[in-house]
Amino acid sequence: MNNRRRITGVVTSNKMQKTVVVEITRNYRHPLYKKVIHSSNRVMAHDELGCQIGDEVQIVESRPLSAQKRWVVESIIKRESKTADSGVEV
Repeated sequence: MNNRRRITGVVTSNKMQKTVVVEITRNYRHPLYKKVIHSSNRVMAHDELGCQIGDEVQIVESRPLSAQKRWVVESIIKRESKTADSGVEV
């Protein structure tokens, strides 16, 4: 087993070829004020699996693949289920 970092996140964009944007969110308590802080980070990841927007994926650290890509999609944890009326507001 290698010691590369593995992080789970949600795909927010798949408009590029073989690249997806993954949003990583984490909640932690502030060490002094004890307030819960919600932080998010968006990274570009290499995608050979064909991820869709809304999929929960596990990404793994890799060598630099381009100027902004340092992560690779390792597996899709949960697929986003599309419904007939998704995106329709009343």
